[in-house]
Amino acid sequence: MTNSFYTVEQISDMLNIHPKTIQRYIREGKLCATKIGKSWRVTGHDLSVFTESAETSNTSKKSDKNNEGKLTVSSVIDIDVAGTEEAIRIINALTAALNAKPPEYGRSSMHTQYIEAENTVRVTLWGNVRFMAAMMETVAVLTENNEME
Repeated sequence: MTNSFYTVEQISDMLNIHPKTIQRYIREGKLCATKIGKSWRVTGHDLSVFTESAETSNTSKKSDKNNEGKLTVSSVIDIDVAGTEEAIRIINALTAALNAKPPEYGRSSMHTQYIEAENTVRVTLWGNVRFMAAMMETVAVLTENNEME
């Protein structure tokens, strides 16, 4: 069985969406794609999953827009760590928490950085209040465990 792959331009023509919008969907993770060389390729399966989810999300857009953008919070957290291994453990745990967040937390983002010279993990969070509360609690649990050791 052969897989069919589509370029950003082909998808743009099929869906009548600007290629930059397709690229943004790929960057945001809304459309699964694989980078081959300098261009993106999307499997037929991933394209159908994307179009089906876009159809169902269009019906709920009105209710989402009413709640979206009312309150957004950002935060920068510096966590002192003992070394690289602890930094990796904390970053992996926070990434797992971000990836497992429920849909009601809405759009959110996280950037992490290990500053080796300072033995610090810097975490930048952005999202709604419920997301931020959950991530702050995760940080608190991770750092409490470190203090007990």
